[in-house]
Amino acid sequence: MIPSAYAVLDIAALQHNLQQVRKCAPGANVMAVIKANGYGHGLERIAAALSGVDAFAVARVDEGVRLREAGVSERIAVLQGYIRQDELDLLRRFRLEPVIHMPEQIDLLECSLSSDPMNVWLKLDSGMHRLGFDPTGFGAAYRRLQACQSVAGSISVMTHLANADDLSDAMTRVQIDQFKQAIQNLDGETSIANSAGILGWPAARADWVRPGLMLFGVSPFADQIGQDHGLKPVMTLQSRLLAIKDLAPGDAVGYGGEWVCSKPTRMGIIAVGYGDGYPRSAAMGTSVLVNGQRVPVIGRVSMDMINVDLTGDRSAKIGDPVVLWGDGLPVEEIARHASTIPYTLLCGVTQRVRIVEERWVESDTLARQGRA
Repeated sequence: MIPSAYAVLDIAALQHNLQQVRKCAPGANVMAVIKANGYGHGLERIAAALSGVDAFAVARVDEGVRLREAGVSERIAVLQGYIRQDELDLLRRFRLEPVIHMPEQIDLLECSLSSDPMNVWLKLDSGMHRLGFDPTGFGAAYRRLQACQSVAGSISVMTHLANADDLSDAMTRVQIDQFKQAIQNLDGETSIANSAGILGWPAARADWVRPGLMLFGVSPFADQIGQDHGLKPVMTLQSRLLAIKDLAPGDAVGYGGEWVCSKPTRMGIIAVGYGDGYPRSAAMGTSVLVNGQRVPVIGRVSMDMINVDLTGDRSAKIGDPVVLWGDGLPVEEIARHASTIPYTLLCGVTQRVRIVEERWVESDTLARQGRA
């Protein structure tokens, strides 16, 4: 049975987007960032679909452990590193590579010698002022790691761009220059670029690039969509028409009655709401696709349902398919109408939404046609 609200994943689009990353940065290794449950697409599923990348990155130790337990063999960097001995023990046990961003981590590493040294990444705070060593302490941290018996081989170095999604902001150039100055006398592989850096800042394409959002077919730039960069959406959030009602002028719709019919209106009720991850902040007039046709949202978004104006579409009927974002309706557009960012929408799809791959939907459809 296909559920009321479900998200269809186009795995071929994921592979296409990976190839776009490689075209943008042909000389770089690719570290696919799949934190936050693969940006809402399913951590293990996305890792399996991206097998063959040079490495993965996650935010937290437990995400890295899940990948290893799922059979992932590629290198895995843990962006938040560790703060406790038990986390360090797990990093060693599961061959995960922590990002070192503060002196206390080196203290713990030096006091926890092991016959099984680990690969580490050292992070420079080049201007974001979140995690990382500032430039005055970066060299000393590098030398401490070089001397630490718990560290294997050369030390890879990275930074993170704060404003790369704004192509007019000079801060990114400052950060790139700061990073290059800090590492000029150091050995080891380097990494700077996130998705915005890959697409918009060629100087940020170092030894490693770290695409996240663009792998899922979404643009990191507020005024663009993934298609502008040759990307294809991976997730299409779908539902169906639950009911259709005819309303008279003066009828108020939904909680608070904020939308009032000015003329006879054919209203559709769609089985999706903020309980599924559709944004409650979506403005009235936000588009959805009913049978591929755009219709506007009317009234407030509720937990399980949204309402749309079907007056211009007399052919729509109960049970018809609805697209909330994805194929034919960019998630970037919905995010703008909800005064948020695409990351929030993708990561916010809730547990009651079944995530399926296209072949599942196709096989289910064929099975139903065979029973007809």
